[in-house]
Amino acid sequence: MQTATRSTFFDITSEQGLLRTSIAVTLFIASIGIAFGVASGSYSIVFDGVYSLVDASMSGLSLVVVKLITSHTTSVQMSRKLRERFTMGFWHLEPMVLALNGILLSGVAIYALINAVSSLLQGGRHLEFGIAMVYAVLTVITCVTIAVIEARANRQLKSDFVAMDVKGWVMSASITAALLVAFCFGYAVQGTSLEWVSPYIDPAVLALVCLVIVPLPMSVVRQALSEILLVTPSDLKEHVDEVAKAFVKKHGLQSYRAYVAKVGRSREIELYFIVPPEMGAKNIDEWDALRNEVGDAVGGEGPDRWITVVFTGDKEWAE
Repeated sequence: MQTATRSTFFDITSEQGLLRTSIAVTLFIASIGIAFGVASGSYSIVFDGVYSLVDASMSGLSLVVVKLITSHTTSVQMSRKLRERFTMGFWHLEPMVLALNGILLSGVAIYALINAVSSLLQGGRHLEFGIAMVYAVLTVITCVTIAVIEARANRQLKSDFVAMDVKGWVMSASITAALLVAFCFGYAVQGTSLEWVSPYIDPAVLALVCLVIVPLPMSVVRQALSEILLVTPSDLKEHVDEVAKAFVKKHGLQSYRAYVAKVGRSREIELYFIVPPEMGAKNIDEWDALRNEVGDAVGGEGPDRWITVVFTGDKEWAE
């Protein structure tokens, strides 16, 4: 029973299971990174460990948000009081967490870049290249393995959180691969005429890695901010407009107003159809049938679609 529970807890075919697995591995990498960094005297390895800790903390927050969204949309494992306080759901938390994640990761990289430049100006630092190389090899293998597993699983899940996590693992693998190359070079020049370069290798590589990392999360931050600000996605608006125009023409309505937004994984759609005064009266079943027709035409029915269809003869209700 315990084995079954554990395998479900770390189920790599589910969004929550993937995030739990990622958090567990990230905490392990962060722990050995800080330990190896202190033992070898490498600030770049310590940075790698701290970066992983920040990533793990944000993955933990993402997991909480995923659980809230899933519980709300499936009506399970959620207290009545919490459901009454958040009647509109928890989709709005997803872009907030993604934005915070990207900003924090870039902030950590900027801080490390400042320290790296300061160290270069002070003559660099000496480190144990052998210990550093062992850490780098182990970490690259782990990061690549987790990134591949998550990327394959996300082909079916299509989760923004998992996609962000995959980018994090790819970034970590790239960082550590760059460190490995630098450590190998530093190890190779020991006892040669180029040994004077050794103290500068660690801060120089750290600075280069940070310069690459800082802008990477910005695309995710930009997308998240557009969702927080309810910027209308052009592709969704175009699709809804096509559906509404065809519906107006088919049923002889006056016009329509469409309002759409994408917030995290949710699609929020409001459609107001202006009914002409001469249109005959209909009973509630007939109006519901028209609403179902609109919903089917819009498509994407599921727990993450929030659609409202209103019929009114007063344009002010639609503005």
